[in-house]
Amino acid sequence: MTTESDKLRGRLDRATAHLDPPYAVVDLAAFDANAAALADRAAGKPVRVASKSVRARELISRALGRPGWHGVMAFTLPEAIWLVRTGVSTDVLVAYPTADRTALAELAADPALAAAVTLMVDGVDQLDLVDAVRAPGHRPELRVCLDLDASWRPLRGRVHIGVRRSPLHSARDTGAFAAAVAGRAGFRLVGLMAYEAQIAGLGDAPPGRAVRGGAIRLAQRGSYRELLARRGAAVAAVREHADLEFVNGGGTGSVAATSADPAVTEVTAGSGLYGPTLFDAYRAWRPTPAAFFACAVVRRPAPGLATVLGGGWIASGPAERSRLPRPWLPAGLKLIGTEGAGEVQTPLTGTAAATLRVGDRVWFRHAKAGELAEHVNELHLVDGDVVVATVPTYRGEGHAFL
Repeated sequence: MTTESDKLRGRLDRATAHLDPPYAVVDLAAFDANAAALADRAAGKPVRVASKSVRARELISRALGRPGWHGVMAFTLPEAIWLVRTGVSTDVLVAYPTADRTALAELAADPALAAAVTLMVDGVDQLDLVDAVRAPGHRPELRVCLDLDASWRPLRGRVHIGVRRSPLHSARDTGAFAAAVAGRAGFRLVGLMAYEAQIAGLGDAPPGRAVRGGAIRLAQRGSYRELLARRGAAVAAVREHADLEFVNGGGTGSVAATSADPAVTEVTAGSGLYGPTLFDAYRAWRPTPAAFFACAVVRRPAPGLATVLGGGWIASGPAERSRLPRPWLPAGLKLIGTEGAGEVQTPLTGTAAATLRVGDRVWFRHAKAGELAEHVNELHLVDGDVVVATVPTYRGEGHAFL
């Protein structure tokens, strides 16, 4: 009996029969279906593309062309400037504070760029750095967004659940900083962001770890309730000093929950377009895998082993098994615990290993989304069983922004 995995493998093999591995592909039908599903989950609120999770201009533009999508969340200021100058978007929010003086000087020298790019800030020292590059009165007003720390700190702050980002945690501190920004020449406060990484970026159903999954779900429920109240209070405090254009929140793993917060006006998503393996651990919604990379079998060291050339495309984050690429097609392959995914070779075992011959392709999925694009110069776009286009990644266009 032919399984869905067999059909997918057949499609990808036929589409790329003219290519020599390693290479990466994006299945357009899955990409578009994921884009539509994310927009549906946002329930009418705009979805901003997280560019770091895509890292290919044509695919960022493809997402922006779908109903419900608007604007880009960039990960560095030079990237944001490039996306504006190349016509990808005229609404780019930089997700992290910047200390790039060259990029700040370019932004401050161009009124059109200044109108299109919004900087992220969470402290006065960041404003001082901007002023040191080009003083107020010698530049257009620069748009800024406040980063509200969305981590949960129960037990009177003795426990920290979430990532460590902004020092702005309380509504009072956020309102006080908003007053400082609003009263400072050369800046215009237009937005507030609160990224709940412990909800949006942490799978609540890790395979084979039921107890951990239950603990994660319990923490996520508590964190959501706390943030719902605190984010609303912070937005109210900031609005006393500025007429906010947007309040941004969420990520692929929390689009529906974050959109339900009345204080939020837009959500961000990006990883869900590609559907990497980390998002297999979510209960609420799992994207359809859309991005894959292929490696060639080059040796058979033993009857139950097949070795591919390369494969060690490891994801960032904690150094654990979840960050390894996963051999996906043919089904039934596993990494070897003593070697994992190697820089120049990756031995594979499992039921399918005995069927592989030298020259066969093994299809992998990356643990994260956009980091796949850091390993290849181009992505082959597959429609059915045909490569319909080949587009450059950021790397392929000569850019390594971070």
